Order: sequence, then C-alpha cells, then structure tokens
Amino acid sequence: MRVEMPRYMERFGAVRFYDVQRVLELSGGKTSDFGGEVPGTINVSSSDIEEIEANMTIIVPVKNENPKVLEGVLSGIPHDAFVVVVSNSKREPIDKYRIELDTLFQFYRLTRRPLMVVHQKDPVLGQALKEAGYPYIVGDNGYVKDGKGEGMIVGLLLAKYLGRKYVGFIDSDNYIPGAVNEYVHIYAAGFYMAKSPFAMVRIKWPYKTKFVGKRFYFRRRGRVSEITNRYMNLLVASITKFETDIIKTSNAGEHAMTLELVDRIGYSSGFSIEPYQIVYMLEEYTGLKQTRFPEVMKNTIEIFQIEPRNPHIHEEREETHIPEMIKQSLATIYHSRLADEFLKNRIREELLARRAISRDEEIPEPVKYPPLIEADARKIFKILEESSETLIMKEY
Repeated sequence: MRVEMPRYMERFGAVRFYDVQRVLELSGGKTSDFGGEVPGTINVSSSDIEEIEANMTIIVPVKNENPKVLEGVLSGIPHDAFVVVVSNSKREPIDKYRIELDTLFQFYRLTRRPLMVVHQKDPVLGQALKEAGYPYIVGDNGYVKDGKGEGMIVGLLLAKYLGRKYVGFIDSDNYIPGAVNEYVHIYAAGFYMAKSPFAMVRIKWPYKTKFVGKRFYFRRRGRVSEITNRYMNLLVASITKFETDIIKTSNAGEHAMTLELVDRIGYSSGFSIEPYQIVYMLEEYTGLKQTRFPEVMKNTIEIFQIEPRNPHIHEEREETHIPEMIKQSLATIYHSRLADEFLKNRIREELLARRAISRDEEIPEPVKYPPLIEADARKIFKILEESSETLIMKEY
C-alpha cells in the first residue's frame, strides 16, 4: 500500500497529530520504501502489512445487523487477523443473536479463520467484569449497559486477553467488503510508520455515500463529524491560543490502537466514545497535569489520520438519531476541563440551533470509564469460558 507521507504535524505535549494522508495505491509493490523511490510517499509491502495483521485483533460491534451485510464485513477482514464480534442484538421475539451465530459458524466452516463472539447482555460477562476489577460498565441489574461504547470496551478487554499487539474496530454495517479490507490494511500501514509504542490510526472517509434517485451521491463530509471536528479544534485552540484544523477524525468509528495505548486512555458511553478518546489524550498527555502514565510522556502518542480510496457505503437509517449523536459528541468537549466559557457557550448555541437540547436543558455529561490497565483480562475470559452460554471461540 502506498500512502502520502505526512505533510504536516502538530504536537500538543506528548500528543502528535499528523494531518490527513491519502492512500495512493492499494498495492504499491513488493518492497517497503520510505520516500526513496517516489519522493513524498511511503510504500508498505504486502509482506510487512500481512506480518502486522497477523498480530492484530479486529473488533466488530454488532446490533441487529443484516446477516448478509455481517458476512460481507467478515469476508473483507484479512484472514490472519483475529476477529472478535460483540453483539447487542435482540434475543426475542426472534433470537437475532442465534442468527448471527449461524452466520459466523458457516463462515468459520468455509474459511477456518480465527474468531470469538460474545453477547453484551450475557449475565456471566457482567459478573466476570466485577470479579476482574472492571465493574464500571456493569449496570445495577448485573448486565453490561447498553451502548456502543460499552460494547467496544468489552471487545477491547477480550483483545487484551488475546494479547495481540494491535487492535482495530470495523463497523458491522459496511456494505463494501473491499472497503473493510482496505481499512485493515491502512491500520497495518499506519502501525508500520509509527515509531512510538503508543500509536493510533483513524480513518477519514473520503466520501459518505448514499443512493439518491437513480445514482450515487458522494458526500464529502459526514454531518456529525464536521460539527465535532470544528469544536474539537476549538478545544485545541483554547490550549495553544492558535486556531487549527488538524483534527479531522473526531468521530472515526473505524480506528485502531496499539495494545499499549489501549490500556492507557479513558473511554466513555454510547456515541461519545470516539471523540472522548481524543479529549482524554489532550487532558492527560499535554503536560497540563500530572499523569498516571509517565512512560507515555517520555515517548509520544502518534495519531495518524488516513484517507482510503474506497467510498464508505452503509445502510441509511432515519435521521432522528443525528441530534443525539451530535449532543453526545459535543458533550465530551463541553465537559472537558480544558473548555473555557467561550467554547462552552458556542457549543450550547450549536446544540440549541440543531434542536439537540431545549433552552432550559443542561448538556448531560457522558459517563466516563477509566483506562483498562488494571482489568484482569485473563480472569474475564476464564470466567466466561467456564460459565458463559454466549461466548464462542474458534481458532484455526
């Protein structure tokens, strides 16, 4: 895969943001090359990409997805990556989790690829999290709370048990298996470029595509991400006193991290999890406070933002959830201790204009969860392996 070299970078304390790099060739040749053969580009050979992917876990959060779409997503994930599926699908009146299992079993039978699956509402999972030192995502009823963020955390804890060096996320509603394949290759290319053990790769969609009338319409920017990026950059400006537009992936559902970084950042509930990762890093690692993790400050956190060639096509749902997504995303910035009153007022006016809140409504603070470093992932898996009815693990 050949990608542009980062043309620009901004650093905030130990956090290094690279500007967007475009994929130039999906396959760039047999030999890796850092700008020598073609100036201004980096080529990562297929063998180097495959080596990194063999040390990678891909997490696929699922909720009531069309089994054909899910199968397509699985088919796009490179074979040697370990797949972890975390489902929060309905179990009645029709057991959609059982339908997902049928899809996964058939896929495994035909491909023999390694995978693991668990249901987010498994009661044994809630108990395992409590006993293993990470009770924060468990509700009063003993079950893991509903929410995309909570499902992603479950996936990260299982990835931590597996111990592979890299962890990435793929949305389960992607209609294009080739795009899924490219995203995972991009993760590998980003980690190949990284010099720090604490690295993150975030996908910036080139187009969010929808079918209008008799043709496709390629929208350059997502509605939620455009708004969140604007205010995330204003948050950075409130620290540096210089305006910037360096952050372009605040809501990147498709992103990947080194396992070392997974353990050392905080998380949050629902749709707020992706922007909160950035907010947490800005709060924790820009030198404005004493950090729990001095080893990160001695290195850097490298954040790559990479634009693929494939357009992103997923199921178009009703737009009623858009104001809620905007509210949850901007709430992470509004409640950051880095946000000044000017920024908070602008966020409030934005949410009012978009009818995401009423005039007398407070902006709810997202539920925040601590880093995973103290969670005993081996214990979580051991309890699930012994008692869970939904955990299934298939290896080669």
